[in-house]
Amino acid sequence: MTRARGEKGGPTFLEFTLVGIPLIFTLISTFEIARGMWSYHVLGYAVAEGTRYSSVHGHNCSLAPNACTVTVAGITQHILDASSGGLLSSSLTLTFTSTGGSITCLASTCLLNNSVWPSPPSDSVGSPIEIDGTYPFQSAIAMFWPGAAGSGVTIGTVNFPASSREQIQF
Repeated sequence: MTRARGEKGGPTFLEFTLVGIPLIFTLISTFEIARGMWSYHVLGYAVAEGTRYSSVHGHNCSLAPNACTVTVAGITQHILDASSGGLLSSSLTLTFTSTGGSITCLASTCLLNNSVWPSPPSDSVGSPIEIDGTYPFQSAIAMFWPGAAGSGVTIGTVNFPASSREQIQF
């Protein structure tokens, strides 16, 4: 069908508005869900790797001639390395728990903690250890929330948890 001279494309614009805007929102939502799932997976993997690393650096690592004990800073660095840059140290909160107590800190602060973990006698073979991580995920979908732009509101922020338990192996 051809348009008469002077007729405008109003129906086309209306159709794009009714179909295009929800389609763009669906596309952004799909990418945000994928990004959230990726962050959650990276956090879980990194915390599990940090716990595995800690479990093989127990009491026997402190006996001569071995020198393989690990510190909170070393374990935190191992966790950040396992994340392949997917976790910001300024946002990641870690909790190191053993029978001797627990240590909670932001990863950026944990990197400065050179105390041996787990500390004796919690480092004996068979002792349980646990590392928990919490990482905030802020979704870009929040920009569609009315009034959220520029108001400092953290709508769309979800704290992803991860936890891993092992026993000291060595």
